[in-house]
Amino acid sequence: MWEIIIMPQVHNVKKSLTPQIACLTSESYKQLDFLPDKLKAKLLPFQKDGITFALKRDGYREIGKFLPPEQPVHITVLRNEERISTSKVTVLGYGLLTTDAQSLIDALNNQNFKVVIVDESHYMKSRNATRSKILLPLVQRAKRAILLTGTPALGRPEELFMQIEALFPQKFGTWTDYAKRYCNAHVRYFGKRSQWDCRGASNLNELHQLLSDIMIRRLKTEVLTQLPPKIRQRIPFDLPSAAAKELNASFEEWEKLMKSPNSDATVTVMGLITRMFKQTAIAKAGAVKDYIKMMLQNDSLKFLVFAHHLSMLQACTEAVIENKTRYIRIDGSVPSSERIRLVNQFQKDPDTRVAILSIQAAGQGLTFTAASHVVFAELYWDPGHIKQAEDRAHRIGQCSSVNIHYLIANGTLDTLMWGMLNRKAQVTGSTLNGRKERLQAEEGDKEKWDFLQFAEAWTPNDCCEELRKDVLFTHVRLNLFFFSIVIS
Repeated sequence: MWEIIIMPQVHNVKKSLTPQIACLTSESYKQLDFLPDKLKAKLLPFQKDGITFALKRDGYREIGKFLPPEQPVHITVLRNEERISTSKVTVLGYGLLTTDAQSLIDALNNQNFKVVIVDESHYMKSRNATRSKILLPLVQRAKRAILLTGTPALGRPEELFMQIEALFPQKFGTWTDYAKRYCNAHVRYFGKRSQWDCRGASNLNELHQLLSDIMIRRLKTEVLTQLPPKIRQRIPFDLPSAAAKELNASFEEWEKLMKSPNSDATVTVMGLITRMFKQTAIAKAGAVKDYIKMMLQNDSLKFLVFAHHLSMLQACTEAVIENKTRYIRIDGSVPSSERIRLVNQFQKDPDTRVAILSIQAAGQGLTFTAASHVVFAELYWDPGHIKQAEDRAHRIGQCSSVNIHYLIANGTLDTLMWGMLNRKAQVTGSTLNGRKERLQAEEGDKEKWDFLQFAEAWTPNDCCEELRKDVLFTHVRLNLFFFSIVIS
């Protein structure tokens, strides 16, 4: 357990304020003169507007209620299942909210927290997840609660229900009411067994209007107008026949299953799709290696490579090692304590040119603004994860346009997944932003990427262990999604 003590100096703020602020202009920014120069220089215009807006409404007095100048503020950061102290602020990670941590859960429930803040609240999306069941009553019992997330729904309206229920119980009725109205819920049959399918979407305009009453939604384009553009590009390429041999056999099996009257065909197809996802990674790995080596020919380029399967992560790693290029790698194989050092290394070391990242383990919460390019060696199942991964480079502090390259292997699951991602993007766009959206990406010049179709079929390179001695190689596991609980 860590304890942090903050000595507030709120009394210094009041002296420099005038009673009224007419408008949010450069003139009104004079109200921020009390801030340290170093901090003030880092604030972007929308952040200055936010602070000025709060100060105009006597926000400093409200701060004073929570941080009285005569008392230090104690903050406790829980690192494992341990006794909760009497600190004003308690912070803990989602990873502690498990069925095995009953004593911690009991202690949380007995604290009578007045304010609960849930960061990355989309991690409550599943009604059946343990963390959702633990968090729900904590949020509901609090006098005030704030849920924070950039992606409330990663792909479907069903992912919003638990977050709505936490803040406004029964506002949209029961789960069944919500699912039938907004998730196109219907019964599906698996043989003689029936099951409700709530993965669809319906009445999205109505849902968007209702959400606008309880959700403050701000898009990056609205608040970060100074941020350089994000440029997406699809890089389609054909695979050599040898690389796609197993995948082609799976497609034939899929076609037979879809024509089969067998009632268990749906379950079998889902397992087959998972297998084809892995086969797609292996089939295109050789071409991805060649593409990374091509990018490394530009000595001044720093870029990120995102992948999902370990086989693809290994292939990407081999490419930079064979090129004798310094790199970092962040996936789910080692403790998270290394992440800050690795991020700082990529950000500050000009010789560390590539970051090989797992979409799930490193696709959010990290900043890689030193990169000007992002390469997706693989796709993923929902647009939320994809956009989060893109924004590791496209965020505050980025000074250049961010070029995002999607490597799409023709005749593989990539083509189907790209279409699925755009359908889901339309659903989440209509629900959250009131308009249909797509992952708009221009198609790259096919002739320019012709060399990819001649890539050799990939097999793991046993020599890489020896090559690693010449370059930096580190794995990092990331699982630090926090929610904070505050007593006032």
